[in-house]
Amino acid sequence: MPDAVPRYVIAPAAEEDIASILSWTHAQFGEQARLRYEALLTQAIMDVVDSPDLRGGANRPEIAPAAKTYHLFHSRNHVGAKSARVKAPRHFLLYRTRTDGLVEIGRVLHDSMDLNEHIPEDFRLPRGDA
Repeated sequence: MPDAVPRYVIAPAAEEDIASILSWTHAQFGEQARLRYEALLTQAIMDVVDSPDLRGGANRPEIAPAAKTYHLFHSRNHVGAKSARVKAPRHFLLYRTRTDGLVEIGRVLHDSMDLNEHIPEDFRLPRGDA
């Protein structure tokens, strides 16, 4: 059986964001809330990987070449039963499609944050294949 071909990469800064978000959610709201938010994050990532130009995604050329943002709110109805959904997610993905075709998740940020202050330097460069 051939190895699965990766379709996305998660930048180290985004990995740290996800760990921090899930840790904070667990501490503030408990395990079940963390599991719901984890499922939502996973679904949102898969949604942008499956369709980088999906509805709800916004082109952000003022931030970086090929940069897009996607609020987790747009994926909340794609996750399980209504009772298992996050009612009011507050994070968005910063992502782009690289020249090698992979979708790169650069950051996962709270929607109250100033995006320009949190863009990884390498993300400002044209769609690199880091």
